[in-house]
Amino acid sequence: MNDTPPLTVRSAAAGVSVIEIAGELTRQSEPALQEAYARASDGAGAIILAFHNLDYMNSSGIGLLVTMLVRARRGGQRLLACGLNEHYRHIFELTRLDEAIPIHETERAAVAAACGP
Repeated sequence: MNDTPPLTVRSAAAGVSVIEIAGELTRQSEPALQEAYARASDGAGAIILAFHNLDYMNSSGIGLLVTMLVRARRGGQRLLACGLNEHYRHIFELTRLDEAIPIHETERAAVAAACGP
């Protein structure tokens, strides 16, 4: 059983939503992540995935992010990430996910990038 709390979705700026990912990101997270993406994508041109409170992510979690990336691209949206610790930043680099989802140190930097050209 997955004890991951519901994912928090909020607006960070005009046209920019944030999904705060807390706890675990695994196969069991799929319904919560899909629901959070649906809420975040409403009127947003960019979605920031905030990983500050991520405890654990496995290969299924990475797969969920790839699925979200495909959906975002089809919808003309950009995904950005912030708050990844060194371990998960390395995983993003090894899987080349960092080439599709730009990583920023802070949410402020991600918002600035999302609002920029």
